[in-house]
Amino acid sequence: MALAWSQGVTLGLDPRTLRVVWTVAVVAVAGALVYALRHLIVLVVFSVFFAYLLYPLVWRLERHMPTRYRRPLALLVTYALLALAVAVLVVTLGPRLGDEVRGIVQRFPAMTADLQSGVLVRSVLTRFGVTESTADAIFAGVRNHAGEWLGAVQHGATALVAWVAGAWEIVLVPIFAFFILSNSGLVVAAGQFFADREHRRRWRRVAYDLHDIVGQYVRALLLLSLATFVVWSAVLSFARVPYAVLLAAVAGVFEFVPLVGPLIAGVATVVVCFLAGYSHPWLIAAFVAAWRLVQDYVTSPLVMGHGIDLPPAVVILAILAGDELAGPVGMFLAVPVVAAARIVWRDLREPAPPLEAAPTAVRRVS
Repeated sequence: MALAWSQGVTLGLDPRTLRVVWTVAVVAVAGALVYALRHLIVLVVFSVFFAYLLYPLVWRLERHMPTRYRRPLALLVTYALLALAVAVLVVTLGPRLGDEVRGIVQRFPAMTADLQSGVLVRSVLTRFGVTESTADAIFAGVRNHAGEWLGAVQHGATALVAWVAGAWEIVLVPIFAFFILSNSGLVVAAGQFFADREHRRRWRRVAYDLHDIVGQYVRALLLLSLATFVVWSAVLSFARVPYAVLLAAVAGVFEFVPLVGPLIAGVATVVVCFLAGYSHPWLIAAFVAAWRLVQDYVTSPLVMGHGIDLPPAVVILAILAGDELAGPVGMFLAVPVVAAARIVWRDLREPAPPLEAAPTAVRRVS
C-alpha cells in the first residue's frame, strides 16, 4: 500500500489529489455524522449551557464543604435549591399563569373575528381622529393581507407547539449537566491528551477563552430574562393589562434570542393589548420601547460586559441563518456559536502564551 502511494504519479494518481479527496471524504463523513446526531448534539449543548448556569453556585458551595466529596455534595445541594426554587415558582405563579393561558386560548377566536370584521381597526383609528372613510380604506388594505398574517401566526404557533411537544428530551438536560459538572476534570484531561505537546498551550488558551465567554454569555442572558420578567410583570400588572404575567413570561423567554426575540415579544404584547380591547395600548408600546433602550444600553452592558462584542449586523445575520438551519434552537445557538468561532480563529492566529498567563478564574474548571 505504501509502495502504491509512493508511486501514485506513475499509476496516474497524484498524491496531492489523493490527499485532497481524502480530506473532502473525511469532512463529508463528519458532516453526515453530525447531521445524523444533531438532536443529541443540541441536547448536549443545552446541557453545557445549563451547567454554566449552575457552575458559580456549585463552585461557591464546594469551597465550604468539609469532606473530600465536595463536588458531589455541592451538586446535590445546588439541585435541591433548584428544585425548591422551581416549586416556589409553580406554587406562586402557576395558578395565575394557567388561568391566563386558558383565558387567551378561549378568547382567541373572538379576537380573530374582531380583527377580520374591522371593528377593532376602525375603533382604534377613529380614536385618534381618523375619519370613517379613511379608516375604511385602511381596513380594506389590512383585510387584503389579514389572511396571510393570521396564517403565518397560526403556522408559527403550531410549529412552536409541535417543537415543544417533541422536545421531551429536555428533561435530560439537568441530568447531563450533573455529569458535566461532576466530571469537569475529565474534559481538561481529554483536551491535554488529544492535543499535541507543542500546541497544548494554544488549545488551553482557546478552552479558557471559550469557558469564559460561554459562561458569561449564558449567565447574562439569564439575568436579562429575569429582569425582563420581573419588570414587565410589575408594570403590566400595575397598568391592568390583560394576561400580564403571561405576556411577561413570553417576553422573558424571548429575551434568550438577541435582537429578534425582544422585538417579537414587544410586537406580540402590543397586538394582544389591541385585540383584548385594552384602552391604552400606545402607552404599553412606549413602555416596550423604553425598556428595550434600558436593556440595550444599561442592563446588557453591565451584565454582559465586553464578552460577545459582535456587530449588530453580524448578530442579525447569525440569527437568521440559525433560523434557516435549525429553527428556534438555531436562533438561540447562533450568537454563541459565531462568538466561539471568532474566539477560536483569533486565538489560533496568535502565538501561544505561557500557561501561567491563563486567567486564574478559568483554571477553577479543572
